[in-house]
Amino acid sequence: MVSLAPRIRLNDGHSIPQIGLGTWPLDDDEVASVIVAATGLGYRHIDTAAKYGNETGVGAGIAASGLARDELFVTTKLDGQFQGDDRALAGLDASLQRLKLDYVDLLLIHWPLPGRDEYVSTFRTFAALQESGKARSIGVSNFKPAHLERLVAETGITPAVNQIELNPYVVRAEQRAANDHLGIVTESWSPLGPNTGLLTDPRILAIAGAHDRTPGQIVLRWHVQQGLVAIPKSRTPERLADNLEVFDFELTADELATIAEFSEGPDAGVDSDVTGH
Repeated sequence: MVSLAPRIRLNDGHSIPQIGLGTWPLDDDEVASVIVAATGLGYRHIDTAAKYGNETGVGAGIAASGLARDELFVTTKLDGQFQGDDRALAGLDASLQRLKLDYVDLLLIHWPLPGRDEYVSTFRTFAALQESGKARSIGVSNFKPAHLERLVAETGITPAVNQIELNPYVVRAEQRAANDHLGIVTESWSPLGPNTGLLTDPRILAIAGAHDRTPGQIVLRWHVQQGLVAIPKSRTPERLADNLEVFDFELTADELATIAEFSEGPDAGVDSDVTGH
């Protein structure tokens, strides 16, 4: 029997599986077979974006999985070319056509791009898309506290999710606190900290050994115990299975304190004013 990730309730009444499948940078040809393998292992949350260029492959993988639509939670994101002037209307229609879906479970503004000053009007368009049923929930990605405060103040709508770069090296304490204050679920992209050496650090290896787990499972468990949603990515069935099997053990307070030592400070990570995942 496959194991399913528990779900976290969103502020609009819907819920999101706590572990999902990140699909960047897989292309159309690669991603379909990965989705079939992942759903067979128990994944029910799939994350993509128009910018990734793989929505067609994601749609093919979903179709090939054999799962009913209501068993899956599908996220896509619209980037800067779809901001302002109701451009998101056509943007989501194109994404749905590529995905071969009638709706997405979560639609995100990929980056705030504050220099363009269009994220507020774009979110109003997102609200219209939610009202139409083409997006069950709406949210943002790579938004800082000031962006969120303005968005809520000017639209009266609170995003359901803020997807940000987050891992033990990049803890985003201020952003997480702002999300929590507003009732926004924090979702972690790059949850395993690629190219950081996190998974080979002796401290993580020691914790993994104590629990007879992989280093990746220890880091993902760190996300889970803080109430975060995480979207790790992998191509291999073994790693896909490992990433989902993090709900049957707990890190101790001392182990969490050890992992807390990894933080590189509040300014570490990608500058979301310029770019993002």
